[in-house]
Amino acid sequence: MSKTITKLSVKEKVGYGLGDTASHFVWDMVGFWILIFYTDTFGISAAAAGTIMLIARFWDMLSDPLMGIIADRTNTRWGKFRPYILWMALPYSILAVLTFSTPDFGATGKVIYAGITYLLLMTVFTAINLPYSSLGAVMTSDSYERAGLNSYRFIFAFAGQFIVTGSALYLATYFGRGNMAQGYQYTLMLFAAISFILFMITFRTTRERVRPPAQQQKNLKEDVKNLFNNRPWVILFFVGIISFVMFALQNLSIAYYFKYYIGNEQSVQLFNVIGTLALIAGIPFSKPLAKRFGKRNVYIASSLLSGIFFILLYIPGNDNVYSIYILNILAKFTYAPAVPLLWTMLADTADYSEWKFGRRATGLVFSAATFAQKAGWGIGGALAGWLLAMYKFVPNIDQTATALNGIKLMISVFPGVLYMSCAILLYFYAIDHKTCLIMQEELEKRREEV
Repeated sequence: MSKTITKLSVKEKVGYGLGDTASHFVWDMVGFWILIFYTDTFGISAAAAGTIMLIARFWDMLSDPLMGIIADRTNTRWGKFRPYILWMALPYSILAVLTFSTPDFGATGKVIYAGITYLLLMTVFTAINLPYSSLGAVMTSDSYERAGLNSYRFIFAFAGQFIVTGSALYLATYFGRGNMAQGYQYTLMLFAAISFILFMITFRTTRERVRPPAQQQKNLKEDVKNLFNNRPWVILFFVGIISFVMFALQNLSIAYYFKYYIGNEQSVQLFNVIGTLALIAGIPFSKPLAKRFGKRNVYIASSLLSGIFFILLYIPGNDNVYSIYILNILAKFTYAPAVPLLWTMLADTADYSEWKFGRRATGLVFSAATFAQKAGWGIGGALAGWLLAMYKFVPNIDQTATALNGIKLMISVFPGVLYMSCAILLYFYAIDHKTCLIMQEELEKRREEV
Protein backbone atom coordinates (compact mmCIF):
# COMPACT_ATOMS: atom_id res chain seq x y z
CA MET A 1 0.00 0.00 0.00
CA SER A 2 1.34 3.45 -0.86
CA LYS A 3 2.16 5.93 1.85
CA THR A 4 -0.60 8.28 2.86
CA ILE A 5 1.72 11.12 3.92
CA THR A 6 0.74 13.67 1.29
CA LYS A 7 1.85 17.21 0.56
CA LEU A 8 -1.33 18.96 -0.44
CA SER A 9 -1.52 21.35 -3.37
CA VAL A 10 -2.49 24.98 -2.86
CA LYS A 11 -5.58 24.34 -4.97
CA GLU A 12 -6.77 21.59 -2.64
CA LYS A 13 -6.01 23.64 0.48
CA VAL A 14 -7.92 26.62 -0.92
CA GLY A 15 -10.80 24.38 -1.97
CA TYR A 16 -10.97 22.89 1.49
CA GLY A 17 -10.75 26.31 3.13
CA LEU A 18 -13.69 27.62 1.10
CA GLY A 19 -15.87 25.04 2.83
CA ASP A 20 -15.43 26.91 6.10
CA THR A 21 -16.12 30.20 4.35
CA ALA A 22 -19.40 28.57 3.30
CA SER A 23 -20.15 27.54 6.89
CA HIS A 24 -19.40 30.99 8.24
CA PHE A 25 -21.81 32.76 5.90
CA VAL A 26 -24.55 31.10 7.93
CA TRP A 27 -22.83 30.22 11.21
CA ASP A 28 -21.70 33.77 11.94
CA MET A 29 -25.20 35.11 11.42
CA VAL A 30 -26.23 32.70 14.18
CA GLY A 31 -23.12 33.36 16.25
CA PHE A 32 -23.27 37.15 16.18
CA TRP A 33 -26.84 38.17 15.42
CA ILE A 34 -29.33 35.45 16.37
CA LEU A 35 -29.88 36.59 19.97
CA ILE A 36 -30.41 40.26 19.17
CA PHE A 37 -32.52 39.20 16.14
CA TYR A 38 -34.73 37.13 18.44
CA THR A 39 -35.12 39.85 21.09
CA ASP A 40 -35.14 43.10 19.11
CA THR A 41 -36.65 42.03 15.75
CA PHE A 42 -38.63 38.81 16.18
CA GLY A 43 -39.89 39.87 19.59
CA ILE A 44 -39.24 36.93 21.91
CA SER A 45 -37.68 37.33 25.35
CA ALA A 46 -33.96 36.98 26.02
CA ALA A 47 -34.65 34.20 28.51
CA ALA A 48 -36.77 32.27 25.97
CA ALA A 49 -34.10 32.69 23.29
CA GLY A 50 -31.39 31.45 25.64
CA THR A 51 -33.52 28.47 26.65
CA ILE A 52 -34.07 27.52 22.98
CA MET A 53 -30.31 27.41 22.45
CA LEU A 54 -29.80 25.24 25.52
CA ILE A 55 -32.61 22.80 24.70
CA ALA A 56 -31.09 22.26 21.27
CA ARG A 57 -27.93 21.02 22.98
CA PHE A 58 -29.73 18.05 24.50
CA TRP A 59 -30.58 16.91 20.98
CA ASP A 60 -26.96 17.47 19.96
CA MET A 61 -25.88 14.96 22.61
CA LEU A 62 -27.50 12.35 20.38
CA SER A 63 -27.22 13.81 16.88
CA ASP A 64 -23.50 14.65 16.92
CA PRO A 65 -22.11 11.21 17.84
CA LEU A 66 -24.81 9.61 15.68
CA MET A 67 -23.59 11.61 12.69
CA GLY A 68 -20.01 10.62 13.45
CA ILE A 69 -21.01 6.95 13.57
CA ILE A 70 -22.96 7.25 10.30
CA ALA A 71 -20.10 9.01 8.52
CA ASP A 72 -17.55 6.43 9.67
CA ARG A 73 -19.76 3.71 8.18
CA THR A 74 -20.43 5.53 4.91
CA ASN A 75 -18.71 4.10 1.83
CA THR A 76 -19.23 5.80 -1.52
CA ARG A 77 -17.16 6.47 -4.62
CA TRP A 78 -16.57 9.95 -3.14
CA GLY A 79 -15.35 8.60 0.20
CA LYS A 80 -16.83 8.69 3.69
CA PHE A 81 -17.08 12.42 4.37
CA ARG A 82 -17.17 14.35 1.08
CA PRO A 83 -20.65 13.15 0.03
CA TYR A 84 -22.29 14.88 2.98
CA ILE A 85 -20.97 18.21 1.73
CA LEU A 86 -22.81 17.51 -1.53
CA TRP A 87 -26.00 16.20 0.08
CA MET A 88 -26.44 18.73 2.90
CA ALA A 89 -25.44 22.05 1.32
CA LEU A 90 -28.94 22.84 0.01
CA PRO A 91 -30.89 21.93 3.21
CA TYR A 92 -28.36 23.99 5.21
CA SER A 93 -28.98 27.02 2.99
CA ILE A 94 -32.78 26.71 3.09
CA LEU A 95 -32.94 26.32 6.87
CA ALA A 96 -30.69 29.35 7.34
CA VAL A 97 -33.28 31.52 5.58
CA LEU A 98 -36.15 30.00 7.56
CA THR A 99 -34.35 30.57 10.87
CA PHE A 100 -34.11 34.29 10.13
CA SER A 101 -37.70 34.59 8.93
CA THR A 102 -40.40 36.17 11.14
CA PRO A 103 -43.89 34.70 10.63
CA ASP A 104 -46.58 36.32 12.76
CA PHE A 105 -47.59 33.34 14.91
CA GLY A 106 -48.27 35.16 18.16
CA ALA A 107 -46.09 35.15 21.26
CA THR A 108 -46.12 31.39 21.89
CA GLY A 109 -46.08 30.49 18.21
CA LYS A 110 -42.97 32.62 17.65
CA VAL A 111 -41.09 30.78 20.38
CA ILE A 112 -42.14 27.42 18.92
CA TYR A 113 -41.17 28.48 15.39
CA ALA A 114 -37.81 29.81 16.57
CA GLY A 115 -37.16 26.58 18.49
CA ILE A 116 -38.00 24.29 15.57
CA THR A 117 -36.04 26.19 12.92
CA TYR A 118 -33.01 26.63 15.21
CA LEU A 119 -33.03 22.93 16.11
CA LEU A 120 -33.27 21.85 12.46
CA LEU A 121 -30.53 24.26 11.39
CA MET A 122 -28.19 22.94 14.08
CA THR A 123 -28.98 19.35 13.04
CA VAL A 124 -28.11 20.03 9.41
CA PHE A 125 -25.04 21.97 10.53
CA THR A 126 -23.87 18.77 12.21
CA ALA A 127 -24.61 16.74 9.09
CA ILE A 128 -22.39 18.95 6.92
CA ASN A 129 -19.80 20.37 9.29
CA LEU A 130 -18.81 17.18 11.10
CA PRO A 131 -17.95 15.39 7.82
CA TYR A 132 -16.26 18.57 6.59
CA SER A 133 -14.07 18.76 9.70
CA SER A 134 -13.33 15.02 9.54
CA LEU A 135 -12.30 15.40 5.90
CA GLY A 136 -9.31 17.50 6.97
CA ALA A 137 -7.98 14.54 8.98
CA VAL A 138 -8.05 12.11 6.02
CA MET A 139 -6.68 14.30 3.23
CA THR A 140 -3.13 13.68 4.53
CA SER A 141 -1.53 11.74 7.39
CA ASP A 142 1.18 14.35 8.04
CA SER A 143 0.34 16.18 11.30
CA TYR A 144 2.05 19.43 10.34
CA GLU A 145 0.64 19.32 6.81
CA ARG A 146 -2.73 19.14 8.56
CA ALA A 147 -1.74 22.18 10.61
CA GLY A 148 -1.01 24.00 7.35
CA LEU A 149 -4.32 22.81 5.89
CA ASN A 150 -6.19 24.05 8.96
CA SER A 151 -4.38 27.38 8.70
CA TYR A 152 -5.82 27.75 5.19
CA ARG A 153 -9.18 26.61 6.54
CA PHE A 154 -9.38 29.27 9.21
CA ILE A 155 -7.98 32.07 7.08
CA PHE A 156 -10.88 31.39 4.71
CA ALA A 157 -13.25 30.89 7.64
CA PHE A 158 -12.42 34.29 9.05
CA ALA A 159 -12.65 35.79 5.58
CA GLY A 160 -16.27 34.65 5.68
CA GLN A 161 -16.61 36.09 9.17
CA PHE A 162 -15.07 39.33 7.92
CA ILE A 163 -17.74 39.64 5.24
CA VAL A 164 -20.66 38.65 7.47
CA THR A 165 -19.78 40.75 10.51
CA GLY A 166 -18.80 43.69 8.35
CA SER A 167 -21.85 43.77 6.12
CA ALA A 168 -24.81 42.01 7.77
CA LEU A 169 -26.39 45.05 9.39
CA TYR A 170 -25.76 47.25 6.35
CA LEU A 171 -27.34 44.64 4.08
CA ALA A 172 -30.28 44.09 6.43
CA THR A 173 -30.89 47.85 6.52
CA TYR A 174 -30.58 48.14 2.73
CA PHE A 175 -32.82 45.16 1.92
CA GLY A 176 -35.28 45.98 4.69
CA ARG A 177 -35.82 49.67 3.86
CA GLY A 178 -37.18 50.26 7.33
CA ASN A 179 -38.31 46.67 7.87
CA MET A 180 -35.48 44.81 9.65
CA ALA A 181 -37.37 41.51 9.62
CA GLN A 182 -37.42 41.59 5.82
CA GLY A 183 -33.85 42.84 5.79
CA TYR A 184 -32.55 39.89 7.80
CA GLN A 185 -34.46 37.41 5.62
CA TYR A 186 -33.15 38.82 2.32
CA THR A 187 -29.61 39.02 3.71
CA LEU A 188 -29.78 35.32 4.59
CA MET A 189 -31.04 34.51 1.10
CA LEU A 190 -27.89 36.11 -0.31
CA PHE A 191 -25.53 34.50 2.20
CA ALA A 192 -27.16 31.07 1.83
CA ALA A 193 -26.76 31.14 -1.96
CA ILE A 194 -23.06 31.99 -1.64
CA SER A 195 -22.65 29.25 0.99
CA PHE A 196 -24.14 26.63 -1.35
CA ILE A 197 -21.81 27.56 -4.23
CA LEU A 198 -18.70 27.45 -2.02
CA PHE A 199 -19.61 24.04 -0.62
CA MET A 200 -19.83 22.70 -4.18
CA ILE A 201 -16.31 23.99 -4.88
CA THR A 202 -15.04 22.21 -1.74
CA PHE A 203 -16.65 18.97 -2.82
CA ARG A 204 -15.09 19.14 -6.28
CA THR A 205 -11.53 20.05 -5.24
CA THR A 206 -10.80 17.73 -2.28
CA ARG A 207 -9.90 14.04 -1.93
CA GLU A 208 -9.85 11.48 0.89
CA ARG A 209 -6.64 9.45 1.30
CA VAL A 210 -6.30 8.10 4.86
CA ARG A 211 -8.41 4.98 5.39
CA PRO A 212 -9.16 2.93 8.51
CA PRO A 213 -7.06 -0.23 8.94
CA ALA A 214 -8.14 -2.73 6.27
CA GLN A 215 -8.76 -5.45 8.85
CA GLN A 216 -10.91 -3.21 11.06
CA GLN A 217 -14.37 -4.63 11.66
CA LYS A 218 -17.41 -2.49 12.49
CA ASN A 219 -17.80 -2.48 16.26
CA LEU A 220 -19.60 0.53 17.71
CA LYS A 221 -19.17 -0.60 21.30
CA GLU A 222 -15.40 -0.85 20.84
CA ASP A 223 -15.23 2.54 19.08
CA VAL A 224 -17.08 4.28 21.91
CA LYS A 225 -14.98 2.50 24.55
CA ASN A 226 -11.76 3.56 22.81
CA LEU A 227 -13.04 7.12 22.50
CA PHE A 228 -13.49 7.55 26.24
CA ASN A 229 -10.20 5.77 26.96
CA ASN A 230 -8.51 8.27 24.63
CA ARG A 231 -7.39 10.78 27.28
CA PRO A 232 -6.11 13.44 24.84
CA TRP A 233 -9.52 13.38 23.11
CA VAL A 234 -11.36 13.78 26.43
CA ILE A 235 -9.22 16.80 27.30
CA LEU A 236 -9.85 18.45 23.92
CA PHE A 237 -13.56 17.72 24.24
CA PHE A 238 -13.79 19.87 27.37
CA VAL A 239 -11.39 22.50 26.00
CA GLY A 240 -13.66 22.79 22.96
CA ILE A 241 -16.81 23.24 25.03
CA ILE A 242 -15.24 25.91 27.26
CA SER A 243 -13.76 27.74 24.26
CA PHE A 244 -17.05 27.87 22.39
CA VAL A 245 -18.97 28.96 25.51
CA MET A 246 -16.54 31.87 25.64
CA PHE A 247 -16.96 32.69 21.93
CA ALA A 248 -20.74 32.53 22.09
CA LEU A 249 -21.08 34.59 25.25
CA GLN A 250 -18.88 37.37 23.89
CA ASN A 251 -20.02 37.36 20.26
CA LEU A 252 -23.72 37.36 21.14
CA SER A 253 -23.21 40.15 23.69
CA ILE A 254 -21.11 42.49 21.58
CA ALA A 255 -24.09 43.81 19.58
CA TYR A 256 -25.78 44.80 22.87
CA TYR A 257 -22.51 46.38 24.05
CA PHE A 258 -22.34 48.71 21.05
CA LYS A 259 -26.06 49.42 20.84
CA TYR A 260 -26.63 50.20 24.50
CA TYR A 261 -23.21 50.98 26.09
CA ILE A 262 -21.28 52.65 23.28
CA GLY A 263 -24.47 54.09 21.80
CA ASN A 264 -23.68 53.32 18.17
CA GLU A 265 -25.21 50.08 16.94
CA GLN A 266 -23.70 50.19 13.45
CA SER A 267 -20.12 50.57 14.76
CA VAL A 268 -20.19 46.96 15.99
CA GLN A 269 -19.49 45.97 12.40
CA LEU A 270 -16.22 47.91 12.27
CA PHE A 271 -15.25 46.44 15.64
CA ASN A 272 -15.91 42.91 14.37
CA VAL A 273 -14.14 43.53 11.05
CA ILE A 274 -10.98 44.82 12.74
CA GLY A 275 -11.04 41.91 15.17
CA THR A 276 -11.40 39.48 12.27
CA LEU A 277 -8.45 41.09 10.46
CA ALA A 278 -6.38 40.55 13.63
CA LEU A 279 -7.43 36.88 13.59
CA ILE A 280 -6.46 36.51 9.93
CA ALA A 281 -3.11 38.19 10.61
CA GLY A 282 -2.38 35.84 13.52
CA ILE A 283 -3.36 32.51 11.99
CA PRO A 284 -0.26 32.11 9.72
CA PHE A 285 1.87 32.00 12.88
CA SER A 286 0.09 28.82 13.99
CA LYS A 287 2.10 26.24 12.05
CA PRO A 288 5.62 27.70 12.59
CA LEU A 289 4.97 28.32 16.29
CA ALA A 290 3.60 24.80 16.68
CA LYS A 291 6.66 23.28 14.99
CA ARG A 292 8.99 25.29 17.22
CA PHE A 293 7.23 25.09 20.60
CA GLY A 294 4.68 22.28 20.20
CA LYS A 295 0.95 22.53 19.60
CA ARG A 296 -0.04 22.17 23.25
CA ASN A 297 2.36 24.87 24.46
CA VAL A 298 1.21 27.34 21.81
CA TYR A 299 -2.43 26.72 22.73
CA ILE A 300 -1.70 27.26 26.45
CA ALA A 301 0.15 30.52 25.80
CA SER A 302 -2.60 31.69 23.48
CA SER A 303 -5.41 31.04 25.97
CA LEU A 304 -3.56 32.84 28.78
CA LEU A 305 -2.55 35.92 26.80
CA SER A 306 -5.81 36.28 24.96
CA GLY A 307 -7.81 35.75 28.15
CA ILE A 308 -5.94 38.61 29.86
CA PHE A 309 -6.68 41.01 26.99
CA PHE A 310 -10.36 40.01 26.99
CA ILE A 311 -10.61 40.72 30.73
CA LEU A 312 -9.01 44.15 30.25
CA LEU A 313 -11.86 45.09 27.88
CA TYR A 314 -13.95 45.75 30.99
CA ILE A 315 -11.90 48.83 31.92
CA PRO A 316 -12.43 51.42 29.11
CA GLY A 317 -15.38 53.80 29.34
CA ASN A 318 -17.84 54.23 26.49
CA ASP A 319 -15.93 57.29 25.26
CA ASN A 320 -12.57 55.49 25.12
CA VAL A 321 -13.19 53.66 21.85
CA TYR A 322 -9.49 53.68 20.92
CA SER A 323 -8.57 51.50 23.92
CA ILE A 324 -11.49 49.16 23.23
CA TYR A 325 -10.27 48.56 19.68
CA ILE A 326 -6.62 48.09 20.70
CA LEU A 327 -7.49 45.52 23.38
CA ASN A 328 -9.76 43.65 20.96
CA ILE A 329 -6.98 43.53 18.34
CA LEU A 330 -4.48 42.18 20.89
CA ALA A 331 -6.96 39.62 22.21
CA LYS A 332 -7.87 38.33 18.75
CA PHE A 333 -4.27 38.32 17.47
CA THR A 334 -2.98 36.29 20.43
CA TYR A 335 -5.97 33.96 20.23
CA ALA A 336 -5.58 33.31 16.48
CA PRO A 337 -2.69 30.78 16.49
CA ALA A 338 -4.72 28.41 18.67
CA VAL A 339 -7.70 28.30 16.30
CA PRO A 340 -6.31 25.80 13.74
CA LEU A 341 -4.56 23.83 16.48
CA LEU A 342 -7.75 22.53 18.14
CA TRP A 343 -8.77 20.80 14.91
CA THR A 344 -5.23 19.62 14.14
CA MET A 345 -4.91 18.17 17.64
CA LEU A 346 -8.25 16.39 17.24
CA ALA A 347 -6.87 14.75 14.10
CA ASP A 348 -3.85 13.71 16.19
CA THR A 349 -6.21 12.02 18.67
CA ALA A 350 -7.71 10.00 15.79
CA ASP A 351 -4.16 8.85 14.97
CA TYR A 352 -3.60 8.16 18.67
CA SER A 353 -6.65 5.90 18.78
CA GLU A 354 -5.45 3.92 15.75
CA TRP A 355 -1.91 3.74 17.17
CA LYS A 356 -2.96 2.79 20.71
CA PHE A 357 -6.04 0.63 20.14
CA GLY A 358 -5.71 -0.47 16.50
CA ARG A 359 -8.99 1.17 15.47
CA ARG A 360 -9.74 4.44 13.68
CA ALA A 361 -13.10 6.25 13.95
CA THR A 362 -12.36 9.70 12.53
CA GLY A 363 -15.99 10.77 12.28
CA LEU A 364 -16.72 9.79 15.87
CA VAL A 365 -13.61 11.62 17.07
CA PHE A 366 -14.66 14.78 15.24
CA SER A 367 -18.19 14.50 16.58
CA ALA A 368 -16.57 15.82 19.75
CA ALA A 369 -15.62 18.97 17.89
CA THR A 370 -19.04 19.65 16.43
CA PHE A 371 -20.74 18.76 19.71
CA ALA A 372 -18.33 21.02 21.62
CA GLN A 373 -18.90 23.78 19.09
CA LYS A 374 -22.67 23.62 19.33
CA ALA A 375 -22.79 22.80 23.05
CA GLY A 376 -20.54 25.78 23.67
CA TRP A 377 -22.68 28.05 21.53
CA GLY A 378 -25.82 26.70 23.18
CA ILE A 379 -24.53 27.09 26.73
CA GLY A 380 -22.97 30.45 25.91
CA GLY A 381 -26.16 31.59 24.19
CA ALA A 382 -28.26 30.44 27.13
CA LEU A 383 -25.92 32.23 29.53
CA ALA A 384 -26.11 35.39 27.45
CA GLY A 385 -29.91 35.32 27.43
CA TRP A 386 -30.21 34.45 31.12
CA LEU A 387 -27.59 37.00 32.17
CA LEU A 388 -29.39 39.72 30.22
CA ALA A 389 -32.58 38.78 32.04
CA MET A 390 -30.77 38.65 35.40
CA TYR A 391 -29.28 42.12 34.84
CA LYS A 392 -32.80 43.44 34.01
CA PHE A 393 -32.21 44.10 30.31
CA VAL A 394 -35.23 45.46 28.42
CA PRO A 395 -34.92 45.75 24.61
CA ASN A 396 -35.00 49.04 22.70
CA ILE A 397 -34.85 51.42 25.70
CA ASP A 398 -32.07 53.16 27.65
CA GLN A 399 -30.56 50.57 29.99
CA THR A 400 -30.03 50.83 33.73
CA ALA A 401 -26.52 50.95 35.22
CA THR A 402 -27.00 47.34 36.35
CA ALA A 403 -27.84 46.16 32.83
CA LEU A 404 -24.94 48.07 31.29
CA ASN A 405 -22.48 46.63 33.82
CA GLY A 406 -23.78 43.13 33.06
CA ILE A 407 -23.29 43.65 29.33
CA LYS A 408 -19.72 44.86 29.97
CA LEU A 409 -18.94 41.76 32.04
CA MET A 410 -20.38 39.52 29.31
CA ILE A 411 -17.95 40.80 26.67
CA SER A 412 -14.85 40.94 28.89
CA VAL A 413 -14.36 39.31 32.30
CA PHE A 414 -16.60 36.28 31.91
CA PRO A 415 -15.20 35.10 28.53
CA GLY A 416 -11.62 36.00 29.53
CA VAL A 417 -11.70 33.84 32.67
CA LEU A 418 -13.32 30.99 30.75
CA TYR A 419 -10.65 31.01 28.05
CA MET A 420 -7.78 31.16 30.52
CA SER A 421 -9.15 28.06 32.25
CA CYS A 422 -8.40 26.05 29.08
CA ALA A 423 -4.69 26.29 29.93
CA ILE A 424 -5.26 24.17 33.05
CA LEU A 425 -6.83 21.35 31.04
CA LEU A 426 -4.22 21.50 28.29
CA TYR A 427 -1.43 21.04 30.83
CA PHE A 428 -2.50 17.38 30.97
CA TYR A 429 -2.61 16.88 27.16
CA ALA A 430 0.10 14.32 26.38
CA ILE A 431 0.52 14.18 22.57
CA ASP A 432 3.71 16.18 22.08
CA HIS A 433 5.90 16.55 18.98
CA LYS A 434 7.91 13.41 19.73
CA THR A 435 4.76 11.31 20.19
CA CYS A 436 3.34 12.63 16.89
CA LEU A 437 6.46 11.51 15.01
CA ILE A 438 6.43 8.08 16.62
CA MET A 439 2.73 7.60 15.84
CA GLN A 440 3.17 8.73 12.24
CA GLU A 441 6.10 6.41 11.56
CA GLU A 442 4.51 3.35 13.18
CA LEU A 443 1.13 3.87 11.50
CA GLU A 444 2.77 4.22 8.09
CA LYS A 445 4.63 0.96 8.63
CA ARG A 446 1.38 -0.81 9.54
CA ARG A 447 -0.39 0.57 6.45
CA GLU A 448 2.47 -0.51 4.17
CA GLU A 449 2.30 -4.05 5.55
CA VAL A 450 -1.38 -4.47 4.64
